[in-house]
Amino acid sequence: MTIVLRYVDNLGFVKEIFIGVVHVKDTSSLTLKNALKEVLTSNKLSFSQIRGQDYDGASNMREKFNGLKVLILQENDTIFYVHCFAHQLQLVVVAVAKKHDNVSDFFEQISLVVNVVCALCKRKDLLQEQARQRVQKGLCSGELETGRGLNQETTLVRAGDTRWGSHFNTLTSLMKLFADILVVLEFVKVDGGSLANANKR
Repeated sequence: MTIVLRYVDNLGFVKEIFIGVVHVKDTSSLTLKNALKEVLTSNKLSFSQIRGQDYDGASNMREKFNGLKVLILQENDTIFYVHCFAHQLQLVVVAVAKKHDNVSDFFEQISLVVNVVCALCKRKDLLQEQARQRVQKGLCSGELETGRGLNQETTLVRAGDTRWGSHFNTLTSLMKLFADILVVLEFVKVDGGSLANANKR
């Protein structure tokens, strides 16, 4: 769980500070509340000092009876709750994009490619092997540079409906692996053809 505090300093300026990432055993609202309480206590803060809380729209956060929002309101009923605006914006962007036929069709085709390539372990392995060979060849020929953080292994990422950023990650991974994906699709075409012929027999 990532924790960020937003507060007003003595001069009246609004500040935002990243407290840290806390490991939690599960994402139930009670576990999150207890973890949050520990973090506040270790920073000499308490729920009585909180004036607002802000999360995404997941059910464990906003559920009416046992959500994190409600559990914290039981500690201090003056805490104002705000649904994360960044998360709302993500949902709006995805929804608006899907209303545009060309954009919707484009991402449908991308999703189809990802599903076909990632459907079987055999295909994923082929994709990784093709990418490894391409990088190795590029390094040997001098086309690719070596260095820290360069030539990292990339996988084909599926886009999620609630995060527009995941669509960007899908497109980025597709562009990086484009030549390798073509090899896998050719394999699927040939393999599918041989399966069809075998079934005819």
